[in-house]
Amino acid sequence: MSEGTSLVMESSENGTDLSQDDIGSVEEIPEDTILSRQTSVNLVPFIGQRFVSQDAAYEFYCSFAKQCGFSIRRHRTRGKDGVGRGVTRRDFTCHRGGYPQMKPSEDGKLQRNRKSSRCGCQAYMCIVKRADFDVPEWRITGFSNIHNHELLKPNEARLLSAYSSISPDDKSRICAFAKAGMSVRQMLRLLELEKGVKLGCLPFTEIDVRNLLQSFRNVDRDNDAIDLIAMCKKLKDENPNFKYDFRIDGHNRVEHIAWSYASSVQLYEVFGDAVVFDTTHRLDAYDMLLSVWVGVDNHGITCFFGCVLLRDETLRSFCWALKTFLGFMKGKAPQTILTDQNVWLKEAIAIEMSATKHALCIWHISVKFSDWFCVLLGSRYDDWKAEFLRLYNLELVEDFEQEWREMVDKYGLHENKHIASLYALRTLWALPFLRCYFFAGMMSAFQPESINALVQQILSAQPQLDHFIERVADIVDFNDEVGAKQKMQQKMNKVCLTTGSPIESHAAAVLTPYAFNKFQEEFVSAPKYASILVDEGCFLVRHHTQVDGGSKVIWVPRQQLISCSCHHFEFSGILCRHVLRVLSTNNCFHIPDQYLPTRWRGVNSSSKATTPRDHAERIQLLESMVSTIITESMETEERLDEACEQIAMVLSHIKELPRPTHNGVDRSRKQRHCSLSCCGQFEHDSSDCPLIEGDNLNGDALGFL
Repeated sequence: MSEGTSLVMESSENGTDLSQDDIGSVEEIPEDTILSRQTSVNLVPFIGQRFVSQDAAYEFYCSFAKQCGFSIRRHRTRGKDGVGRGVTRRDFTCHRGGYPQMKPSEDGKLQRNRKSSRCGCQAYMCIVKRADFDVPEWRITGFSNIHNHELLKPNEARLLSAYSSISPDDKSRICAFAKAGMSVRQMLRLLELEKGVKLGCLPFTEIDVRNLLQSFRNVDRDNDAIDLIAMCKKLKDENPNFKYDFRIDGHNRVEHIAWSYASSVQLYEVFGDAVVFDTTHRLDAYDMLLSVWVGVDNHGITCFFGCVLLRDETLRSFCWALKTFLGFMKGKAPQTILTDQNVWLKEAIAIEMSATKHALCIWHISVKFSDWFCVLLGSRYDDWKAEFLRLYNLELVEDFEQEWREMVDKYGLHENKHIASLYALRTLWALPFLRCYFFAGMMSAFQPESINALVQQILSAQPQLDHFIERVADIVDFNDEVGAKQKMQQKMNKVCLTTGSPIESHAAAVLTPYAFNKFQEEFVSAPKYASILVDEGCFLVRHHTQVDGGSKVIWVPRQQLISCSCHHFEFSGILCRHVLRVLSTNNCFHIPDQYLPTRWRGVNSSSKATTPRDHAERIQLLESMVSTIITESMETEERLDEACEQIAMVLSHIKELPRPTHNGVDRSRKQRHCSLSCCGQFEHDSSDCPLIEGDNLNGDALGFL
């Protein structure tokens, strides 16, 4: 507790003494006595000190308090502005002065007990208004610096809310930084460098800056809906295939809004069979749930389908989001959808997408394990987690049920609520219950990383909502360009065949490099398995080290039908090693078309038209191939001769292909002009002029002309 000085009693402006109730029990000291400087500050208030205004007195006392390690607040006043002589007295107290009071609510019940820092501190400063020679001024008539609590250090005092003020200049700078898309931490670091202060020594904190940005947004909150809808309308005018829908609440705020870009709708038509609906992120600036629909294309690259902002997480909100998304995609629902665990979302999917298989993302579940089981299991936690993931990847439901009970017994988790909850929801996350459904490989561990990277880019977009949609469009375009480069790189890389099997060659010619790598992993492992004929068209396939068990493969050659009990093809769209073993051992050298799905093929037969972006990518690929041919051909004369011969044949074949027409007329012929002086007609040139095709005009005559 700091030692200070006592209060001083002085006559008020009307000639009467201040009451003991006003200034407390004091020891009288002459007016011109200056307080002893027991603190380390340079300026200490003293009785009789004069100020031109009460605001000047407040600023002075505030500076003194900050150096001492406390803050102040305005307390009592005498008089009222605009009435009589106005305010004639003002008291400033320590921010911990007084005690919290419990006020009854309207229904008579006491309010809940909120935490308070007030502890009855008596430190204060009193100023009184005097008018000597008709010039008003304020004098200190009472002061006490005795505290009943510990004072803060200077680096701690600056964190008090009273001193976390942001100057108008700094506010302008922060506003400019926000418009430039800078993060709050980048703003603080830049301001520290500009002001030349140490790291973390600004008069305001990161929370203060975030609150300031929120106040900026609250000013225009009523106009957000209008601006946001205007931006969507602008994008719709620029591209009629841009999709958006919204809902406005009674306060003219955006309650929900969803949108999807033209390229996203096209991607969904082909790759919308399996979708991830990620609802685990929030747009903190507007306290709205940010949810995205994503999937994977035939090259295994994450593709963006749509985005929605929701004001709350209710059944009504999720139903609106799912129904709107289906409207964007012409009513086509996905075969499967992956989400986080949310009871309202689960119910909404059952209502709006009743034919879609709903599953829970295992990566959203597993990230919670350390909080749930690390302390409980201690050193056995890593072993338990490995055991859990092994159960997760089992093939048969019967094996899962039996080994789950053994795992619970082994680790003594019978009464654990998280284990009970996981078991109750096992049909939504455990692979033995999901292998009959197609998930496009999105249940693997690597996929959530790429999805999360895309979502984090969206979260870092411009904080203003009207620019947010535009910024997301830029992010989607950028990711599409990165994906296009990855696809082109995959095509340029030479496919390596590990065997001479026609089956492998067939798959390599049809599938994308990404899908073929998945196929090749299964095909290379197939020789390690034994194929045993148990009945006509029925085979038992098991690893050569196994004595019993295995997978049951059914093969009907005449109908080109084949299936396996492991359901790997139904789950991933890639034939399993068991099926490939049966095909290889039964002299099958061609994979039936239905087992090379269109969504994994290199050339998508379901695409109805080539987009300008695809056209540009193919031209760029052709240029790269030509450059590679020239580089490889220059090494030897033999290579050069072979390249010239082959390219001449390809060029001759290309010229024989039909040209594009316009209203039934060959465009290239329409623009051609014959240079012969005896003709000069359009729509042909000297090489195919009808005049030289006749018998009356030979080469010599042509030379004469």
